[in-house]
Amino acid sequence: MNNMVNFLKQSDIFYQFTPTQLELVANLCQEVVFNAGELIFQENSGSKELYVIAQGEVDILINRGSGNVEKKETAVARLRRGQSFGEVALVDEGLRSASARATQKDTRLLIIQREKLIILCETYPQLGYRLMYNLAADLAMKIRNTDLRIREQLLYKPTDKK
Repeated sequence: MNNMVNFLKQSDIFYQFTPTQLELVANLCQEVVFNAGELIFQENSGSKELYVIAQGEVDILINRGSGNVEKKETAVARLRRGQSFGEVALVDEGLRSASARATQKDTRLLIIQREKLIILCETYPQLGYRLMYNLAADLAMKIRNTDLRIREQLLYKPTDKK
């Protein structure tokens, strides 16, 4: 349990949590190990979990192919220890907008089920506020980075002159 608390303490999404709050969240965690190349979840699948990387790296992939005939996966992000993904599952239970794949042997993830975390947030409003604040900050940073990448592609990509 102490190990999980230490991993959570290093994660941005649990920034400024008290030791007690970290213990409460650690009680909800399930640790799972993935091998390099192993799929964690598939794009367009249901989302009900938050993932925190305890060890290893995870690629976030989107399918650029059209339909089921052609599958062209492109990595849009590489996440490392302490980073989280699947946060949108905390807000809604829609379909995932990307796939996630382990890139290293023995990639260890802490998986937190949405329902249990929501109950914890409702039971401990200060914990819930801090988590949602950190979640909003994390998502805002990801949106800004995505905006910058799109802007870079649109403004600095050489145009084909015919």
